[in-house]
Amino acid sequence: MIKIELADRVKSLPPYLFAAIDRMKQDALSKGVDVIDLSIGDPDIPTPQHIVDAMKKAVDKPAHHRYPSYEGMISYREAVANWYRQRFNVSLDPKTEVLSLIGSKEGIGHIPLAFVNPGDVVLVPTPGYPVYPVGTLFAGGESCIMPLTEENGFLPDFKAIPEDKLKRAKLMFLNYPNNPTAAVAPEGFFKEAIEFAVRYNIIICHDAAYSEMYYDNEKPMSFLNVEGAKDVGIEFHSLSKTYNMTGWRIGFAVGNRDVIFGLGKIKTNLDSGVFQAIQEASIIALQTEDAVLSRIRNIYQDRRDALYEGLKGLGIQINKPKATFYLWAKVPKGFDSTTFVAHLLEKAGVLGTPGVGFGAPGEGYIRFALTQPVERIREAVERVKKVL
Repeated sequence: MIKIELADRVKSLPPYLFAAIDRMKQDALSKGVDVIDLSIGDPDIPTPQHIVDAMKKAVDKPAHHRYPSYEGMISYREAVANWYRQRFNVSLDPKTEVLSLIGSKEGIGHIPLAFVNPGDVVLVPTPGYPVYPVGTLFAGGESCIMPLTEENGFLPDFKAIPEDKLKRAKLMFLNYPNNPTAAVAPEGFFKEAIEFAVRYNIIICHDAAYSEMYYDNEKPMSFLNVEGAKDVGIEFHSLSKTYNMTGWRIGFAVGNRDVIFGLGKIKTNLDSGVFQAIQEASIIALQTEDAVLSRIRNIYQDRRDALYEGLKGLGIQINKPKATFYLWAKVPKGFDSTTFVAHLLEKAGVLGTPGVGFGAPGEGYIRFALTQPVERIREAVERVKKVL
């Protein structure tokens, strides 16, 4: 028997947040607890039927059973470009400025491999998506945390970043609408970010996975809407949240052609592209009438209002989100984020996500996902009321 030893990069990984939460959930379920799971951002609403029907037809085509294009079918990339033009009034060359992804997570995790050498710095917003620092770690880079605080509107303070870190910085991740805080960035912030990137020669990687999950008809803008954005970076997008297609694993990256080329080089060597039947169905998804998406947003808005009003009525400090399907709530006195999550699960059967799991600046908060019917959300509020 040989000795099996993990690589140092794997040994240094923190436990994956949602895997730990799932273990907590399974343990509670095994004890017969009726768990109302508001932890993981996995839509409970089915994929719209017209997209499913398109997939059924596409699967029957023998041409799709072979290896797909590494970059993505040109018809899919053209559909992405058309969607960006209609939604954001942004022009993209589908051949050089659009790249298919096996979900945006895959692209976010891989892009440091294209541009980060050992010892280089990546600017990472925290609290934030755990893949930003993990992808950096795998590339041998060093994460420099940009704390997102409520006092600053959950926007990073570029002036607070140490100069020695900036001299070694290669990439900066941004994410608006933001997970987990639900903050939305104004145009002025993106302008500041672009000027900052030009000054220090930093590639911006903007994660816009939640741009279509907005409320009260306040549509978030694209990073690429701002003059100069395409000169300094790219935007990641996903069909997962917009069209309830998390299990389908398809997304795209758009923007600066040199950055797109670099990411494409990594993908060409590590994966063989997205199943073409999924790409063909995704073309139909990108052509979905807004009335369909509006109905989905209205469902989430009802849930948002029920949870926001309910928790606020219990004295929990919470901001009303303008976008995403998350609520970022302050933990009551006497708890930290981990003990409060454990308390709610044990005493009320309600599961949230501890803010510290998104990075140290997330301590003191808990994230709730609007991934249960409104009746269950109201029930969750009543349960929390009894244990507070």
